[in-house]
Amino acid sequence: MKNSFIMGRYLAGDSVIHRLDPRTKLSVMFLILIFIFFANNLASYALFGVFTIGSVLLTGISLKVFLKGLRPMILLILLTVGLQLFFTRTGEIYWQWRFLALTDEGIRNAIFIFLRFVFIIFISTLLTLTTKPLEITDGLEKLLYPFKHFLPVHEIALMLSIALRFVPTLLEETDKIMDAQWARGVDFNTGSLLQRIKAVIPILVPLFVSAFDRAYDLSIAMEARGFQGGEGRSKYRQLIWHSKDTWAVWLTVIVCLVVLYLRT
Repeated sequence: MKNSFIMGRYLAGDSVIHRLDPRTKLSVMFLILIFIFFANNLASYALFGVFTIGSVLLTGISLKVFLKGLRPMILLILLTVGLQLFFTRTGEIYWQWRFLALTDEGIRNAIFIFLRFVFIIFISTLLTLTTKPLEITDGLEKLLYPFKHFLPVHEIALMLSIALRFVPTLLEETDKIMDAQWARGVDFNTGSLLQRIKAVIPILVPLFVSAFDRAYDLSIAMEARGFQGGEGRSKYRQLIWHSKDTWAVWLTVIVCLVVLYLRT
C-alpha cells in the first residue's frame, strides 16, 4: 500500500502546467469531467486521449507516477469494466453462458468505460500533482465567489484544503499501523473473506481515533488563532491570470465542442 495513493500529493516543478493559474486547472478539470460523459465513439476518446496524454507530458512528471494513481482504483475499474463486458445484451453475440454474454456492444462499452476512468484519474491527479493545496483552495474560492450569497464559499474551500492536506498524512498513518500489525503476526493476505475483514478492524479503529485526535487538535489551534471564517480576511498570495491561462481554457473548450460535434 505504501506510496500507492498519490491523490493530494504535490510535486514541485517549473513546467508550463505548474505555472498555470489554479483557477485554470480547476476549470479544465471540471470541463473534462463533464464532457467526457458525452463522448460515445472512438474519435471522441482519441481526442480526449491526445489532450490528456499531452497535458501529462507537459508537466514533466513521469508517466509512471500517473499510472501509480490507478492502483487504488483498479478493483473498481475492473468490476465496472467486467459488468459492461459480460452483462450487455445488445449487439452481435460472440459468446454466451447462462446470464453472461460477450457482445460487440459490450466490448465497445467496456473499452469506453476503461478509458473514461483512466482520463478522469489522470486529469484529477494532474491537478493535485502540479498545484499546491493552498493554491487549489484559493482557486476554488475564487471560482465560487459569485455564489457567496448562497454558499459558504470560504468554508467549502477550507474543507477541501484540509482534506487534501491530511489525505497523505492519514495514508502514512495507515502504513505505520499496518507495519505494527505485521510485526505482531497479523496476515492481511491469507484466509477467507471474513477473516480478512476481521484483520482490517485493528487498522480501522486506531486510524479513526488518530483522525479524530488530529481534527480536535486542528480545531483547537484554529480557535486559539482567532479563526472567524472568510469575512474580511485578506490574502498574502494573490492569483494572477495570464494569457496562457486564457489559451488553456479556450483549448479545452474547443476540445469539448469538437467532442459534441463528433457525438453520434
